[in-house]
Amino acid sequence: MTEIDRRHLLRHLLSGIGAAGLAGTVFGAADAAGQYDDDPLYVAARREADGSHAVAVVGLDGLDRLVIPLPGRGHDVTVCRTTGRCLAFARRPGTFAVIFDPLGKNPPSAFAAVPGRHFYGHGAFSADGRLAYATENDYAARRGVIGVYDVSGDRPRRIGEFDSGGIGPHDILPMPDGRTLVVANGGIATHPDTGRKKLNLDDMHPNIALIDSATGDLLGRVDGEAGLSRLSLRHMDVGADSRVWIGGQYQGSTSEHPPLMASLDPGEGRLRLHDVPDQLKPELANYIGSVTLNRDGSVVAASCPRGGRVLYFSARDGAFLASQVRRDACGLAPLDARSFLVSDGEGALLESASPNGAPLLVAARAGLAWDNHLVAVPATR
Repeated sequence: MTEIDRRHLLRHLLSGIGAAGLAGTVFGAADAAGQYDDDPLYVAARREADGSHAVAVVGLDGLDRLVIPLPGRGHDVTVCRTTGRCLAFARRPGTFAVIFDPLGKNPPSAFAAVPGRHFYGHGAFSADGRLAYATENDYAARRGVIGVYDVSGDRPRRIGEFDSGGIGPHDILPMPDGRTLVVANGGIATHPDTGRKKLNLDDMHPNIALIDSATGDLLGRVDGEAGLSRLSLRHMDVGADSRVWIGGQYQGSTSEHPPLMASLDPGEGRLRLHDVPDQLKPELANYIGSVTLNRDGSVVAASCPRGGRVLYFSARDGAFLASQVRRDACGLAPLDARSFLVSDGEGALLESASPNGAPLLVAARAGLAWDNHLVAVPATR
């Protein structure tokens, strides 16, 4: 991306955000008046009815509280539990990001990846909310990096980077100690000139890396299972016990159906694979889109949007619990102590109160398509 291209992108972002800022002020005023004081909020990227893209904050009624236009398809949103601010990233290999207040009380701020880098769609905040970390591709060197941004002021500034510990870093999350970052290096090399084409399927090396966020030092790295080098490790959630739950996307033959779920206890230093019943395996399309724990940490949910399934596993031992059928369901977020909120590509939000029951429709918006991830906004307001 040339400097001219970067300036054009930022102008495009900021012009769209200008319109969103007015909407955010209106919704913020309603919230201040007490209309939404006790309303749980959720945030996600989506495709609008006119085909444009946005990131939106909604309540359980499905109505918008804030909408910020995006210049292209978004992917994930990370929320800072200290400041409440949100950071939305472009879908790989996009180069834009937006940081914003989910209540619309302050104007959003857009920024772009530096030349030679693109985002992978995920990021994390430091414990104090001053810094943000973004998974990025140094595509000329085929090297994964974590971009470090100072987000303490009005305009985010890139202040450095460190190695991700592998190729194709996708998801990144803070560990409970507040300092360590866990990174899912998917192992797939890509380049913006070839879009989303996978360039090294015969030489993949996925891993999970633990990194000291203060120094950038690699604290540990656990490789993918032997014989499953094409199981790209992508999306994660972390429990209060520091156990990491990981969903994979298999890049091998469609006639093969390896386990798609894994977990990592950092103290053990190895991945544990968690499988589903044999009759279910062919229905999952070898693809997990999101992974989330419920609020009490007892159940792990994993979505399979290409297979139209949501899977549930015990967080105690990784045992398979149940499967629900829901076409194009991908976004997952904790709803209360034991249940989940599910979003799909048809504009629906659904409650999954029990792994053994059918998801119940909470709200639906015709013409909308929720993207891969759904995130709960902490009740700090």
